[in-house]
Amino acid sequence: MQTVQVLDIPLYALNIPSAIHDVIDICSNHPKKNRCISATGAHGMIIAKKEKAFSNLLQSFYMNLPDGMPGVWIGKLKGAKEMDRCYGPDFFAALMEASAGNSINHFFCGGKEGVADQLKTVCKQKFGNHHVVGTFCPPFIPIKDIDFQAIATAINACNTDIVWIGISTPRQEQFAKALSEYTNVHFIITVGAAFDFHIGSVRQAPRLVQRAGMEWFYRLLMEPKRLCKRYLEIVPLFIIYNIIDFTKKLQLLKQKRT
Repeated sequence: MQTVQVLDIPLYALNIPSAIHDVIDICSNHPKKNRCISATGAHGMIIAKKEKAFSNLLQSFYMNLPDGMPGVWIGKLKGAKEMDRCYGPDFFAALMEASAGNSINHFFCGGKEGVADQLKTVCKQKFGNHHVVGTFCPPFIPIKDIDFQAIATAINACNTDIVWIGISTPRQEQFAKALSEYTNVHFIITVGAAFDFHIGSVRQAPRLVQRAGMEWFYRLLMEPKRLCKRYLEIVPLFIIYNIIDFTKKLQLLKQKRT
C-alpha cells in the first residue's frame, strides 16, 4: 500500500477510487481480519502528535485516509504526487454506491439516537444500497465501560462485512480498535460526521471551500461554541509541527551530504 508520513502518521497516498477498489477486493476475496480504517484529518494528527498512545493506535490501522486538504498538501510536498483527499463523507458515499450491487453487508454504529436508522433509509434512497444489516447507537460513556462483546455479538450475527463508526476523533478510533478485538468482519471504518452530513442534520461546506482547505473555517462559523477552541489550537499547531518536521528533514539531508 502506498503511504506517506505526515506528522508520523502513514496517510494513504492515492485516492478514493483506489481505496474503494482495495476494500471491495478484500471483502470479496480475502478472509475477515477486522482491518481498521480511519479518515484522518489535521485534528487527529495533532492529537497523535500530543498523545503517543493515539499515535501508536493510528499507526496500527490498516489505512489512514487523508480526510483534509492540509494533509494532502503536505503529502504532495513529500513526493506523493497521486495523493488526493479521501474525505470521510465522500468515501462513505462512494463505497455505498460501489457496493450496492453485491453482497457486502454494512452495519452503522454511531450518532445520536435514530441517526443510524435514518442513514439506513438514506442509503436505500440515495445510493440504492439495501445491504445495511444493522444499526447501533453507542452510549456516551467511557470507552473502558462499553460492552464491546455485546455489540460485536450483534454485528457478527448479521454476517457484517463493514462496520461504519460515526462518532468523533479520537473516540471513534479508540472505539473501532476496541471493537475489533471481538468482531468478525472485514473492515471497521471511522468517518466522523459523515452520518450527520448524509442525513442532512449538519450542513457541509461548499466544494470550493473544501478544496481550498477552508472547511474548518466554514464549520467554525456554523458551530462556533463547539469548535472555536478546537480549531484555534489545531490550525496553528498543524502548521508549526510540519515546519519543524520539514526543518529536521532538511538538517538530516545536509548532514548526509557533509
